[in-house]
Amino acid sequence: MRVSIRSLAFGLALGGLTLGGLTAASALTIDPVQQHNSSAVWFENWSGLSNATLVVAAPNGAVSEVFSASGTPVYELDRDEVLDGIYRYELKAATDETVEIVNPTDNGRGEVASSKAKPFYMNGSFMVSRGVIVTPEEIQED
Repeated sequence: MRVSIRSLAFGLALGGLTLGGLTAASALTIDPVQQHNSSAVWFENWSGLSNATLVVAAPNGAVSEVFSASGTPVYELDRDEVLDGIYRYELKAATDETVEIVNPTDNGRGEVASSKAKPFYMNGSFMVSRGVIVTPEEIQED
């Protein structure tokens, strides 16, 4: 089988474009990054998300909920009742992407929807020490 240099170069260029397209498509996935200062937690890389609810559980079990229709929800420590320890959170939001509703239900309230916003879910934690949010030190065993 004889392959010309020109067709080989074309095949490599086409493969590079395809690989580049896959890389660009994977870069478009939503990946919020947790950020904080001494008294608040929020998220960056927020594009494509809306109607977000951030639920935060304090070390004593108290649960707080922050809703944001657009933009990142921001959780702020209550200066009067801040507890040291690990705070856990769940972040739920709607993406710009829609998915088909497989079994639509007619609830009698109007037209039956055939699609809905694809949900986004993320959980994590942050630490409070001496009344401020801190970045925990990495401890490595020797």
